[in-house]
Amino acid sequence: MNWDQLDWSALDRLRDLFLRGTPAPGPYWRSESDLANYDFTYGERIGWKWDAVLRGLDPSEWRCRKGAVVDWGCGSGIAGRRVVDWLGGDAVTELNLVDHSALAVQYAASAAMARWPGLKVRTGPVPPDEPIALLVISHVLNELDGAGRSEMRRMIGQADTVFWVEPGTHGASRDLGAIRDELLDRFEIVAPCPHREPCGVNRPGNEGHWCHFFARPPGGIFAESGWVRFAQRAGIDLRSLPYCYLMLTRSPRERPQEDGRDRQEIRILGLPRKYKGFAKVFGCQTSGVGNLVLQKRDARDLFKRLDELSGRSLLARVEGDRLKEVLVVGAPARSEGAGSETF
Repeated sequence: MNWDQLDWSALDRLRDLFLRGTPAPGPYWRSESDLANYDFTYGERIGWKWDAVLRGLDPSEWRCRKGAVVDWGCGSGIAGRRVVDWLGGDAVTELNLVDHSALAVQYAASAAMARWPGLKVRTGPVPPDEPIALLVISHVLNELDGAGRSEMRRMIGQADTVFWVEPGTHGASRDLGAIRDELLDRFEIVAPCPHREPCGVNRPGNEGHWCHFFARPPGGIFAESGWVRFAQRAGIDLRSLPYCYLMLTRSPRERPQEDGRDRQEIRILGLPRKYKGFAKVFGCQTSGVGNLVLQKRDARDLFKRLDELSGRSLLARVEGDRLKEVLVVGAPARSEGAGSETF
């Protein structure tokens, strides 16, 4: 697939379906061509969100035992392929693709087998008694009816680890937060939460807030006429890739240490807001969510780079609502691998 082969009328039809924001009466894929067009455009944008989520994790810590990766509600398979790419094809024993559309499963399976000829690819439902090593869920919440949600919860109950990404809308985020709270007694919350308390965004008084982040697309797309035309036709901003996500595991995971300076972990939600001489960060911490202030004079280098820090974690000493002695942890926005920077 390339820009010259793209079926713009098919993309227009899919866009209209997506904008409804309600469960479709049935599979909306009419042909393999629909899936190929979606995968090349809308699917690739979803892939950029997955890249942002996975960038801060070490794939060596998530090697899949037998049972491997299940991509549930796979669509074109973009999420499952991103996860297998991140893990390394040789580290995954099996990819199982599940979707209510037979066309989607067929397309996703063909794409996976073409990418990793030696990888075992399964299709079809996962038996209720079969453990799942790593469950991948992507952009499904606004499409599920009651039966679909029940099936999703069953799959989560069979999983050792769950990697889940949704659009960064107010509704999807708060819905995901509520599901997170239901699972607190069974899973360790790996990310994005810096704590195991009930979701602070969903506490009374925070109805206008939501837990979301912004991925950065590859810089080169702004010079590609195909992407520019796609954005204009679809009515989207190429610079804006909001997402929310949840990572769960039944195995304990280490959190950043406070390093003896009375610093605590704070996850930046949304985008920091800059003003003259200071910035406000809407952060999540054990005590809840709220605005925190960073004075430019306290961290000049960090202040210049605030726009890059959506989704990053801070270790900071909090004095009232002021951030002091800030350490940024996690993956830099435009690089591979995790790290930390002191300011």
